[in-house]
Amino acid sequence: MKIGVISDVHGNIVALDAVLEDMPDVDELVCAGDVVGYNPWPGECVDTIRDADAPTIEGNHDRAVVTGQYPGFNDMAAAGVEYAREQLTDEQIEWLAALPTERTLFGGRVKLVHGHPDDPDHYTRPSEFSPDLLGGEDVLIMGHTHVQHHEIYDDGIVLNPGSVGQPRDRDHRAAYSIVDLDERTVDERRVEYDTDAVIHEVVEAGLPQQIGFRLTQGR
Repeated sequence: MKIGVISDVHGNIVALDAVLEDMPDVDELVCAGDVVGYNPWPGECVDTIRDADAPTIEGNHDRAVVTGQYPGFNDMAAAGVEYAREQLTDEQIEWLAALPTERTLFGGRVKLVHGHPDDPDHYTRPSEFSPDLLGGEDVLIMGHTHVQHHEIYDDGIVLNPGSVGQPRDRDHRAAYSIVDLDERTVDERRVEYDTDAVIHEVVEAGLPQQIGFRLTQGR
């Protein structure tokens, strides 16, 4: 069974479209949270993930858009949340509000969380990856850090597919991964997309220009 794994789309439909076009045939697509935030296409990204019928969990930006509460967010993050709250329909916000904080999928073989199994807001860096994070599942999928990484242990796989819409590992290309549950393999993939088009639309939307410019540097 092959699973396409995405996370941290953050309202970047240009990157999301590039990822989905590049992705080989998979049996399922899953998303580890933060469909919205930062970039100017929150509704398009919600609809694309919904149309793909991809099991998805709540990220901290998704929650912030639903609740209107985002303490500790910097100016760029706060602007993205406010923009999304203005742009999304009631139905789209209801979809975000219904997202769980974790999912166990495919007969218990895959666990999907945003930040950490014990804390959805914790940034689990690659240095913290350990078989101790596994709770009986074959694959633990996390997002939140925007850093692509995976480790394969005797007990299973710990994976962060990286960020589709705002990578922060010094690689500007959109990130995703393919997991083969039967072969116990992970294929980390990167995709070029038109960052100039995103920068233009960020400015046109009145969002902080740095949201767009940082995409060229992967940070």
